[in-house]
Amino acid sequence: MLGAIHYLLDWIPIGLPAFVVVITTIVFFHELGHFAMARACGVRVETFSIGFGPAIVRWQDRKGTQWKISWIPLGGFVKFFGDADAASTPDRELAEGMSAADRAVAFPFKPLYQRALIVAAGPVANFILAIVVFAGLFAFVGAPEAGTTIGEVAPHSAAAQAGLRLGDKIVAVNGNSVSKFEDLRTLIGHSHGSPLALKVDRHGKEFLTRATPHKFQTTDIFGDRVSANGLGVGPTYDDSNYIYVKMSPAEALEAGVEQTWARVALTLTYVERIVTGQSGGGQLHGIFGIAKVTQHQAASGPSDLVFLIAVLSVSIGLVNLFPIPVLDGGHLLYYGCEAVLGRPLGARAQDIGFRLGLAMILGLFLFATWNDLVRPILF
Repeated sequence: MLGAIHYLLDWIPIGLPAFVVVITTIVFFHELGHFAMARACGVRVETFSIGFGPAIVRWQDRKGTQWKISWIPLGGFVKFFGDADAASTPDRELAEGMSAADRAVAFPFKPLYQRALIVAAGPVANFILAIVVFAGLFAFVGAPEAGTTIGEVAPHSAAAQAGLRLGDKIVAVNGNSVSKFEDLRTLIGHSHGSPLALKVDRHGKEFLTRATPHKFQTTDIFGDRVSANGLGVGPTYDDSNYIYVKMSPAEALEAGVEQTWARVALTLTYVERIVTGQSGGGQLHGIFGIAKVTQHQAASGPSDLVFLIAVLSVSIGLVNLFPIPVLDGGHLLYYGCEAVLGRPLGARAQDIGFRLGLAMILGLFLFATWNDLVRPILF
């Protein structure tokens, strides 16, 4: 308990404002996607809320939409005319007594393709936000590339046998100059286990040594133990070891798309590994984990915090597309069934689906929160 109190006292001055900024930005653009597409399809939007609970401020625009910012910054919602709640559950009683004019602006009575576009627009807005943020960082700050200063030497590895130490900088491999760790990794991979001549800078003095890559055990990005062929070294993650390479606008946009897609593919691969039993769920983060990462990024600098916005925006956009009732993907699943059947699913089937979906979401939330609480980095 004392550790938790110390953590909170340390987190509040920097972590809380940063957390609010990050979550609010991502939620705003997600809901803005729903809102903009709904307006384009002629749907009346009753409420646009950032956060939950009592409103801090509220106002109404000239089209009758009530905008509000609420006290609990853990999400948001857009409520359409014709829906019973923020989860877009159709208000069946209201629908029965609607006039033709009301039906023309009610979400449940819009054509199937328009409802699907409105629902999908939220996650799409998250992906667009991520691409724009990544591209902006790559163009104005530069893409970070880890240098070749060693921050990790595995025991009994080829690097350890060659006498490499923490802080050494590998400047050439077999006469080929290297400045980025990725280039070093590529040259090691192309060696196919052959001995390598390494030129190393140690505190300003250069020397030559030889190392033969061999297999060693390491941990992959999913937290699993795997075998790898290499020297057994990793880069240091100090700011001084990073090289920032700026890109042209076109290159930055392309890299932003690639970065976004890479994170989508990585997440889907992890989900597949969990489902097939190849990985556990230990890498899932909850609110506390996100809060801790947000604090760390905020302390590292504005660009790191902005980068986190893009990363989380991808995650939130993708998770919302999962075919779980309550989420956007669940609504799209229902619309897919409607397209196949030629009619909406029955009220009972939809209600059961929403209850199951809510139970799944609560279960995942509790599991992720438990992961956060048992991690020593938090408390």
